[in-house]
Amino acid sequence: MKDGLVGSYNLLIGLHIIAVIAWMAGLMMLPRLFAYHTETAPPGSEFDAHFIRWEGKLTKIILNPAMILVWLLGLSLIYVDSQIRGISFLLEPWMLTKIAGIVFMTSWHHVLTRARKGFAAGRRDRTGKFWRMTNELPFLAAIVMVLAVTTKFGNH
Repeated sequence: MKDGLVGSYNLLIGLHIIAVIAWMAGLMMLPRLFAYHTETAPPGSEFDAHFIRWEGKLTKIILNPAMILVWLLGLSLIYVDSQIRGISFLLEPWMLTKIAGIVFMTSWHHVLTRARKGFAAGRRDRTGKFWRMTNELPFLAAIVMVLAVTTKFGNH
């Protein structure tokens, strides 16, 4: 039984990584669109309508589905991993770090989707500079998460 689980686990890891890449792309691209939108497209202009459409498509076609897949595949990985080696790994420092990163990424996703709704309503609640400064936050979190998972830091 465990051999079948290991094969499933490897497939799940691959699919999870693909979904994470798509999610990260959206999390990093949407703030950049917001920066350009804020600086170049006055509310109500034709260019504003284009940005609203682009931001909506990015959110609905890439960002939201990728986040859902990341969560579903991640929870599936936890289930399979718990069947192989028990559930105690959830309390290891590397996994707690990854969980903290997941909470951050999901929260940031929701900040971005609320901001997109604000843009669609004609509001510019943040500056282009804010969106540029925060653009790399998901990547910084990903660095910490990937190093936590690949090095299993805290384990001797």
